[in-house]
Amino acid sequence: MKQEIQEYLNKFQRTSENNSLDAMNILMEKLGNPEKQCKTIHIAGTNGKGSVLEMLNSVLLKQGYKVGKFISPHLIEFNERICINNKTISDEELMEIIEYLEPIVEECSKTNNVLIRHFDIITAIAFIYFTKNKCDFVLLETGMGGLLDSTNVANAIISIITSIGYDHMKTLGSTLKEIATHKAGIIKQNSDTIFLELENKQDNIDVLNIIKQKCKTIKNNLHYIKRNEIKNYSYNNKYQYFDYDNYSKIEINLKGKIQIYNAAICIKAVQILNKKGYKVTEESIKYGLANTVHLGRFETLLEKPTIIYDGAHNTPAIENFIKNMEQYYLEKEKIYIVSILKKKDYSKILKLLSKDEKNTIYVTSGNDEKLYCLKETLYEEAKKYTKNVKKMELEQAIYEAIKENSNKITAIIGTFYIYGDVKKLINKFKIKSKPEEIK
Repeated sequence: MKQEIQEYLNKFQRTSENNSLDAMNILMEKLGNPEKQCKTIHIAGTNGKGSVLEMLNSVLLKQGYKVGKFISPHLIEFNERICINNKTISDEELMEIIEYLEPIVEECSKTNNVLIRHFDIITAIAFIYFTKNKCDFVLLETGMGGLLDSTNVANAIISIITSIGYDHMKTLGSTLKEIATHKAGIIKQNSDTIFLELENKQDNIDVLNIIKQKCKTIKNNLHYIKRNEIKNYSYNNKYQYFDYDNYSKIEINLKGKIQIYNAAICIKAVQILNKKGYKVTEESIKYGLANTVHLGRFETLLEKPTIIYDGAHNTPAIENFIKNMEQYYLEKEKIYIVSILKKKDYSKILKLLSKDEKNTIYVTSGNDEKLYCLKETLYEEAKKYTKNVKKMELEQAIYEAIKENSNKITAIIGTFYIYGDVKKLINKFKIKSKPEEIK
């Protein structure tokens, strides 16, 4: 059944030169507009979308709400993208929706002469599933940008913009103002928007002006979070602690200082929900934030030796990852196992990772040489910035991290899409000696 599902989804083109929501709007109308039946919290941003989504999910579940979540990418299997109360959609449920959807999509494409894309179909499946199961809330993560993203057919009760930085520039534009215009596309009329202050002062002024203007034009209430509103910050190896607004001694288990700002976004969203008449208690907020699970984001996969997985794959995410490593492992020698998709700015990523000469970089070709930069390409580029670089297969790199570098901190970074393979390899090498193919 999985193969049938994948074959159907693979029929659809992933990108097109004429990006618009025309096809998605027509498809939604043919389906009876399931997106309008969802109470949606829509989340855009270069980084931080997933963390905010998982925090909100944890808080709302603690309060007893039925919560649908739509995320991308998945880490191991496609079904992870569509969940209700943290339970992924089953293959049977997926197949049932596909069988219902297929003739409607065909008719829609022929009659209206529009190109329905891969992400359109996935998003449509999610809306149908959430509506059918009568979710109280839907947490909706954009795929790319916002303005022309398939998810933007939703009429969100709250729109969240977590961050704005350089990524997907071929589609979203080469300046922060252009990128911000796309992200601000999720802002809806007579609704509420949350935006977190950017670190760079001038960037923040430019971006905030665009968001303010959009909110003013369509009568949207902007809730602007300043970073200095977070007080009394402290941390240990398990939790981070801070005060925000009327809440004190908040603790979160996600690592890295950026997560306290993501938590503030979550708290602000809950305050807005309370004003709209949806009950969410302080107990639910604190419990939810302290117990949020977010796989693949500075996640410790193994304690001894320490192996961390972080899907950081663009400049802002890599910069944040480096800050996290300095915060928790400043004095430790580090190994970075790096796999980078061809469409990413691999030169900038390698340059950032090479700044500390004590660290060693292992470059790999990921798990698919068609999609990933070849290790030879990464090796030649990395040599411009550091002498401490080696090229090897992903399997060899994981083996060395476990068996030969037990006194170092290893971080696997650059992509989300090798997460499943990495976990399998770690489990394999924890219990087995060096395999024949690596000898």
